[in-house]
Amino acid sequence: MSRTHTPTLPWYEDMGPGSGGLEPRAWYAGSDAGRMSLNGEWRLRLSPGAAAQDESFVRPGFDASGWGTVAVPGHWVLQGAGGAPAYTNVVYPFPVDPPRVPAENPTGDHLRAFDLPGGWPGDSEVVLRFDGVESCARVWLNGQELGHFKGSRLPHEFAVGGLLRAGGNVLAVRVHQWSSGSYLEDQDQWWLPGIFRDVTLLERPQGAPRDFFVHAGYDHRDGSGILRVECDGAEGRIVLPELGVDAATGETVTVAVEPWTAETPRLYDGELVTAAERIPLRVGFRTVVVQDGVIRVNGRRVLFRGVNRHEFHPETGRTVDAATMRRDLVLMKQHNINAVRTSHYPPHPAFLDLCDELGLWVIDECDLETHGFAGLEWRNNPVDDRRWTPALLDRAARMVERDKNHASVIIWSLGNECGSGRGLTAMAKWIRGRDPERLVHYEGDPSCRDVDLYSRMYPAHAEVELIGKRAEEPWSDAESDARRRAMPFIMCEYGHAMGNGPGGLGEYQLLFERYERCQGGFIWEWIDHGIAHSEHGFAYGGDFGEELHDSNFVCDGLLFPDRTPSPGLIEYKKVVEPVRIEPVAGAGAVRISNGYDFAGLEHLDFVWSYEVDGALVGSGALDVPDLAPGASAEVGLPMEGDGVWTVRAVLARDTAWGERGHVVAWGQVEAGAPGTPAAAVGERPERNEGVITLGAGVFDAATGALVRLGAVPVEGLRLDVWRAPTDNDNGAAWQPGERYGLRWRELGLHRMRHRTDAIEVGEDALVVRARVAPAGVGQGLRTAYRWTADGERLGLTVSVVPEGEWRVPLPRLGIRFGLPAAYGGARWFGGGPGEAYPDTRAASVLGRWQMSVDAMQTPYVRPQENGARADVRWAELTDGCGVGVRVEGGAPFWFTARRWTSEQLDAAEHVPQLRAGETVWVNLDHAVQGIGSQSCGPGVLPEYRLDAEAAEFSFVFSATG
Repeated sequence: MSRTHTPTLPWYEDMGPGSGGLEPRAWYAGSDAGRMSLNGEWRLRLSPGAAAQDESFVRPGFDASGWGTVAVPGHWVLQGAGGAPAYTNVVYPFPVDPPRVPAENPTGDHLRAFDLPGGWPGDSEVVLRFDGVESCARVWLNGQELGHFKGSRLPHEFAVGGLLRAGGNVLAVRVHQWSSGSYLEDQDQWWLPGIFRDVTLLERPQGAPRDFFVHAGYDHRDGSGILRVECDGAEGRIVLPELGVDAATGETVTVAVEPWTAETPRLYDGELVTAAERIPLRVGFRTVVVQDGVIRVNGRRVLFRGVNRHEFHPETGRTVDAATMRRDLVLMKQHNINAVRTSHYPPHPAFLDLCDELGLWVIDECDLETHGFAGLEWRNNPVDDRRWTPALLDRAARMVERDKNHASVIIWSLGNECGSGRGLTAMAKWIRGRDPERLVHYEGDPSCRDVDLYSRMYPAHAEVELIGKRAEEPWSDAESDARRRAMPFIMCEYGHAMGNGPGGLGEYQLLFERYERCQGGFIWEWIDHGIAHSEHGFAYGGDFGEELHDSNFVCDGLLFPDRTPSPGLIEYKKVVEPVRIEPVAGAGAVRISNGYDFAGLEHLDFVWSYEVDGALVGSGALDVPDLAPGASAEVGLPMEGDGVWTVRAVLARDTAWGERGHVVAWGQVEAGAPGTPAAAVGERPERNEGVITLGAGVFDAATGALVRLGAVPVEGLRLDVWRAPTDNDNGAAWQPGERYGLRWRELGLHRMRHRTDAIEVGEDALVVRARVAPAGVGQGLRTAYRWTADGERLGLTVSVVPEGEWRVPLPRLGIRFGLPAAYGGARWFGGGPGEAYPDTRAASVLGRWQMSVDAMQTPYVRPQENGARADVRWAELTDGCGVGVRVEGGAPFWFTARRWTSEQLDAAEHVPQLRAGETVWVNLDHAVQGIGSQSCGPGVLPEYRLDAEAAEFSFVFSATG
């Protein structure tokens, strides 16, 4: 009779959270108690496995001089110490056999020698604190084991006062890349082992508080703040000089205050004073509730203009310094973002101090995701296994206790993409018991049994509208359905910012503003996680030889890896701007609407400018009343005539995140129809020895192709319908609807054949008739190019008639041609300065723009279609002396120019593979397909599809200089 052997699990595979550590408590930046950073250079020995490792390194006197070194905080795989980053979105990069992990378990033994500051430790206790270690750590000090822990993005502390000596202390830490905790940390990000956050020694004087909890509510009815501070382990007083508060801990104080909001982040400086320690406080008074099915803060509905934020730096991974954190938040504020979801773990604690100071609503998310069990139909999912519940509760407690004193944190999130189960229920119950003054969020359980708000990822616009009406499809369980339907609604993820896009943001925002229940959402996500790479520029999944990976799905942010704003961020800023400036039809006026939740407009100045054909005619200040939130007013414009008025709302004074004059919102009014060029007709084409001459144009007589315009050579001018598919064109396998990028390639639109059927030389026109179609299919585009001339002006009218059954839209419809590389200066009147597409054009400013062709490119980490400019009336491409080609459109057109073809762009996997050639390739498009968000969201809305239909469009060409 055989028996199943159940092995005794090593500590790193045990399902528990750890041992030997202290209870979690609040984090604060400093006090009058001493602290010593242990950040810096540590000794490191890397081993390929975890089993039977030599522990002699923990003994006093161990000689580690032969070891390498590593910077702490940091990841050894990003410092050349061994191993490599690995990216997966959902699947675990090891066999799923919880709680077991592979024998191939890279193990980093770390050593740090240090001396204590003078006078330490004296009579004080000393605490050793780790703010973040992936994925687990076992700790020794001066040869004595302190304990071990899991929970990579959470703090862990040990009491060490009795083990310290004045000099020659040695801290030893063993870190395993994989542990049972890895099953709880399957977040969509790079797997990066190491001690990646701060390591600190903290003096805890006798009689100092063990912990404290600041309760600071606000009663919007009478403007009073209600303050009470719980102090654990010591009695003390709360002193807020500006408010005249000097009260005992535990006492409730009511005082008139200015409330804290993300728009008006009012903080009151003070101290928690005890006999042994003085702790600085920054108190913000605010109250968050769900009332009548709406999230209200300080009595008012809030609208989240949010982003999801992973911690990331292209060189240091999840090790992000304070300056970079502040830079991120300043960029958010400058782009009208008012909320952050800390996906999918608590951030570095200093980040939340900055959110308090600068003003952002925060959903603080627990370090928990088990997404890899989805493909196993959630079998053995830890969140529904009682054996894992202590670890889940430990993670919830470490988040809440650490971050409970931040005014910015208004919602606790249980985690992300964990399915459902009793562990989540236990977490929610514990959080509510500890902190009933905040809301609880979790998206992954449709029953909403454990939460205070209904949250979804990537719903289509039509579904959001139904949700806004509280008319969504009912669930089978009537009780759960009624509970969910009564809840406020947010999209914890939407607008997947992968590559070119996302499209359709403006349509979502209209729904948020129309329906009270729909309280906004959080774009996925803040930054592309491209790792700096000597060959690729920025690397993504697969570039480090991973066995399993999810390619460039890790690059789906509003910032490029170097923190340059993408066009998606510029678009989002415009879409969510808190002041609306819109034309009043026929009135020579604009309507100014205050979309802030709390603030008036007194912090803004309004300025106007008036341009004709891009030339400034006048400018000045606009007198706008100080409108209350939700109010609007019509304001007359000071000039009359045909042209473009631009009205901007700018900061009236410097703030913590923007200088005076920073543009918060803008709107334009165009008076008069766009000008159209006069027809270029009247000249007769002439045939001469292999060429046809028509005005300034010279054509190949055998093919009808334009080969020269005046003195400028022209190459390959013909109909073009192909674009290098975007990530959103290619879509995701799990998304409903057609993935047009794949369909376009199946149809062969990337390899169109151009057959000339006739060249007709008439009295006043040259007509070239052609058929454009891919090999192997019956669909085609019957095309006629009609050329005319008038002096130096050359006119082109293109007529297109589809043949066969077209079941997919076209990527684009226009012409493409090449110019010599010297003509690399671009100038145009139309939308700019950045790129735009039909559903990403809100931020396109009508004006006169000038830049190099090189500057017109958008460097998406995985190259794809980019760089189009919208609403263009005319465009020029010139050399350094102003010599070149000018194009005017019979109607506003889309203008793109680059030093490589769409086919070369399509073939590139990384930006350095794009090499400038001898040609500038120009696209002049009558229409282009929208972008959508199908890389992880809805596809292109019907109104932005470019269906294959009969079309006619025209241009007029002339030489410049």
